[in-house]
Amino acid sequence: MTTTIGSASTVAAESPRAGAPVAPRLRRLAAGQLAADGIDTASLTVTGGALDAIERILASWLTPADRVIVEDPGHAVTYDLLAAMGFTTVPVPVDDLGIRPGALADALARGAGALIVTPRAQAATGAAWDAGRAAEIAAVLRRHPATGVIEDDHAGPVAGVPAFSACPGRARWVTLRSVSKSLGPDLRVAVVAGDEATITRVAGRQALGTGWVSYQLQEMVADLWSDAAAARTLATAARVYAARGAALRSALAAHGITASGRSGFTCWVPVADEDGVASSLAAAGWAVAPGQRFRIAAPPGVRISFARLAEADAPSFAAEFARALRHRASRLD
Repeated sequence: MTTTIGSASTVAAESPRAGAPVAPRLRRLAAGQLAADGIDTASLTVTGGALDAIERILASWLTPADRVIVEDPGHAVTYDLLAAMGFTTVPVPVDDLGIRPGALADALARGAGALIVTPRAQAATGAAWDAGRAAEIAAVLRRHPATGVIEDDHAGPVAGVPAFSACPGRARWVTLRSVSKSLGPDLRVAVVAGDEATITRVAGRQALGTGWVSYQLQEMVADLWSDAAAARTLATAARVYAARGAALRSALAAHGITASGRSGFTCWVPVADEDGVASSLAAAGWAVAPGQRFRIAAPPGVRISFARLAEADAPSFAAEFARALRHRASRLD
């Protein structure tokens, strides 16, 4: 996709030095998108991507050694960020509908300063909430009003399923939507909606450092969000990813292999020897990721990214995956 941004003089004239850190046009467009998904847009800011947002939010909420609940399996880089910030990571298992409400309730009962969840396109498993799961999570969270909740909607419009939120009515919450997965990794922009105090603190701390996210990047995102051709491309991408995921899961199922996933670009397959399976597949020309980087207490598995796996290639991959499982099983015997 291509876009044309304003001239340097136009961008300079709209510099946030004399105004808000969020470009007005991007604010309008982001508010419209989020409001359509039932998310309160009274307080908005922009950060340099999803992880930048998560780091700033947690720094405004917590102190070192506080407990943060995460999905397991989940996002490896988020685990790394929490470790670098000195927080205690509390893993909670997931299924195809996301974080499990019962296990979440148990973890919250032991105390936690924050919860990081992915409503759709979960990074390791491709899990996604439906309306029922979102309501269950919200009900659990209502018993713990002091816990801050971060909803990381990193895939946004290319996730392939609708957005749901468990945050309405909470005192401390954030929903963030990055564009790096949908529009391109060099667009380090995430729109962040949340409670007024949190958004004010995040924007205020940013003002003391980087100041703001480049208005040129913000205007590029606004141009793309306003472009009908870009919107059609995003819709096509969502359909293609969904079709590729369905083809992969179906091909694996034909060999008796169960893979997770309802959305996004990844799925998870439990295996006893994740390094061995990954090595066997690599020798056959297929790349999957051993699950160790993406799990804390969850059983072993491999993470498969199918974003570039054509539907026609799914049967060949599945057959090789089945051979790898048999090979590793024979070696273990």
